[in-house]
Amino acid sequence: MSDCTTSDSVTTCKRKRNTDNDRSQEDPKVAKCDPVHPHNRSNVKWETIRAENLACDMVAMYGKTEADALLEECEKTLTYNSGQLSKIRVFGKWHSIPRKQVAHGDPGLSYSFSGTTVPAYPWIPLLLRIRDKITDLTGYNFNFVLINRYQDGNDYIGEHKDDEVDLIAGHPIASLSLGQARDFVFRHQDTRGKKASRCVDPVTIELQHGTLLMMKYPTNSYWYHSVPRRKKLTGVRINMTFRKMDPSKCKKIEQHNLS
Repeated sequence: MSDCTTSDSVTTCKRKRNTDNDRSQEDPKVAKCDPVHPHNRSNVKWETIRAENLACDMVAMYGKTEADALLEECEKTLTYNSGQLSKIRVFGKWHSIPRKQVAHGDPGLSYSFSGTTVPAYPWIPLLLRIRDKITDLTGYNFNFVLINRYQDGNDYIGEHKDDEVDLIAGHPIASLSLGQARDFVFRHQDTRGKKASRCVDPVTIELQHGTLLMMKYPTNSYWYHSVPRRKKLTGVRINMTFRKMDPSKCKKIEQHNLS
């Protein structure tokens, strides 16, 4: 992992300006997920985070004033799931999600993970503005967004991959962070649990207010990621992960319940 240096068991990534020629060469599926239209990346400072089979690009998408306004609008506009939709199943038992969650997207889409299926509510103007800005910035189209709200540092998300079958294979995931800065930790699949086969340093990124992180192929094939609990943090964080779902593989949801 030549792009990383390690200190006190935390990996700090050397970040370098991205180029449009930077692309995974391991799988021909990636070519199908090239940007849908030309875009000019020269006007923004893209940074890259690289490790073994990990490819992420990051940019300050919003300045503080605009990010503050978006966070305030989110707090006034978004309504989160409750009841069974706010639970996941782990090792056969149902648990409340340790954060608030909701999804929006194109009609008929849903996202299934951890024993639950999250339906896409219709797009609202706030989310359409953000989605279209991300498309203009990156050249990629997205038809679904999963939103997680972390009340403070006690809310978290455990290690997982975004590699479910209802996602378009090879398409990047665009992750926008608003509010409290939080650590975003990648851990290689070969290092986890009792069956760990080798030692690979984790990669930790601090996601700042207004930052967009592009998780590109093949990152989610090899690396788990998490937002660990940080009890000393007191601020709200809202994270939006824009995705490209495959409608033919999404579980069908009664649309009259999603208006």
